[in-house]
Amino acid sequence: MIGKAVDFFVRGSRSLACMSVACGTRDSLRSALGGVSSPDGAPVTPESIFDLASLSKLFTALTALRLRAAGRIDFDAPVTRYAPQFVHLSGVSVGQILGFEVGLRTPVRVDARANPADAEAALFACTPFPNGEGRAYSDIHAMVARYALEGAADESLMTLVRREVLRPLGMTETWCAVPDAVRPRCVSHNREHRVEGDRWLVREDVLPGIVHDPKARAMAPDGRAFCGHAGLFSTAGDMVRLCQGILRGDALSREDLRDMARNRTGFRRRDGGWTQHLGLLCYVRHPEQVHSEVPVYMSGETVALSGFVGNHIAIDPARGVFEFYLGSRVMNRLSVLNPPPDRTLADYGLAPDGTGQVDWPGEGKVISSVDFVHLKDRYYHPWVAKELGMT
Repeated sequence: MIGKAVDFFVRGSRSLACMSVACGTRDSLRSALGGVSSPDGAPVTPESIFDLASLSKLFTALTALRLRAAGRIDFDAPVTRYAPQFVHLSGVSVGQILGFEVGLRTPVRVDARANPADAEAALFACTPFPNGEGRAYSDIHAMVARYALEGAADESLMTLVRREVLRPLGMTETWCAVPDAVRPRCVSHNREHRVEGDRWLVREDVLPGIVHDPKARAMAPDGRAFCGHAGLFSTAGDMVRLCQGILRGDALSREDLRDMARNRTGFRRRDGGWTQHLGLLCYVRHPEQVHSEVPVYMSGETVALSGFVGNHIAIDPARGVFEFYLGSRVMNRLSVLNPPPDRTLADYGLAPDGTGQVDWPGEGKVISSVDFVHLKDRYYHPWVAKELGMT
């Protein structure tokens, strides 16, 4: 069944250059894959290594909850107890940061700084503001959480992730700094195309095993530090071990998992709409499915995340199921289209759902993955639900 999803995204819309899908329970597994992992057409394999992008936040959250369970960090304590370098966050608790309960902004863009020291200084200067009626999700929260966890444990975040998550779950193929010996197995995320107003841009500096996320590249260009929000690489097999380990209770207690999935930001706005519904560094069930990262067949205890480069994960301990896919929607793809005010998707030759191809100056046709995230409910989740026997 889930092969149908791969067929659509890789061979139909071609929104993804490749895709590796898995779903199941604590004891069962269904998987499928397809597409190419490199510009020269190498096929994706079970051993392919993917940039996890924002799925990396799940590892930060799990580590934080394990440290709390061990009494090594207090979520009610101010961030500055553990990370005094955040001089403007003395009135903000660790739990508020993990749960996106306050907004955070930096005085300048972290990814626009010239070197890691300047990028870190910009992050340390972040200031809080009340969550309004718009977007609460941000990378900055997980980046701040990194320093709080490191301060509480007096160890690097990657060291903590290895001890608290990777080793207990038997995840031997998940890295921040990808070893040179396995880099040929890394899926390409190079040659991403973007239209920003009147600017037509192509990124050609994302080599295999180098993180795609601009803020992670600014903070740790050599990949030797895990920034908390992005930067981990993994295989589909290791991600299965993560999901099944969580469902077995090998990573967290059921109580901690429920706490992770508790809505901390979502409410009905005055105009009748909704804000984002977020838990501890994750998405949780939203009242309107069109805004939900949680599949419709999963419960309110589900934690979910998506990654910009073409990833998604959802784990439901109440119903005992998980699903994820890893992929590349940026390799030789148009990933972002922010047209001038007087232009629409149709003006670029794209369908209303963002699929199709654009004529790129000097290159010819470039496949689009614009708005790809909104295709999950139509072309991915139904097939996974059938595979799991959950209609």
